[in-house]
Amino acid sequence: MEFSRRGFLKIAGAGIAGLSLGQLGFDLEPVKAYAFTMKIEGAKEVISICPFCSCGCNTIFSVKDGKIVSVEGDPDYPVSEGALCAKGAALLSMHGEGHRVTKPLYRAPYSDTWEEKSWDWMLERIARRVKETRDGNFIAKDDKGRQVNRLEAMFQLGTSQMDNEECALSHQMLRSLGVVHMDHQARI
Repeated sequence: MEFSRRGFLKIAGAGIAGLSLGQLGFDLEPVKAYAFTMKIEGAKEVISICPFCSCGCNTIFSVKDGKIVSVEGDPDYPVSEGALCAKGAALLSMHGEGHRVTKPLYRAPYSDTWEEKSWDWMLERIARRVKETRDGNFIAKDDKGRQVNRLEAMFQLGTSQMDNEECALSHQMLRSLGVVHMDHQARI
């Protein structure tokens, strides 16, 4: 969208006039409410749960023509009372934008370019690297001869995109490998 200098001045003038009306005591809430209803008019409300932390805040998705057009907090939910944190507020842009990576990308060591790879190639490479790391660094016994079964050469930082069940599975898998260093992005 391009603006001419004249178009910019018109928009800036209208914005200043609108802000001035609010300062002069005019109630702009009905205008804001009307503008919001125009956006979600004809949309179906769907209550869901924010996946980002253990609070599990309710979210209200407005869905129109199979697409999410608005996400807001549920005012009836007692924990957040309708507020959403920055991660919850980003739900709309995370699911509606086209800039997300949808295919595996690989950058070889010392390379400056990313190349697209198949999921089979990528998963095989990850599995091989995990096995090599575990086989080369597994600590079965400590310096006193006690059985510890530890892998200290690997670390996992969990993502807030995972729900509690996915986190539990990830945790169990890592513990089965002996990994002791793990944390979660939602806690940081």
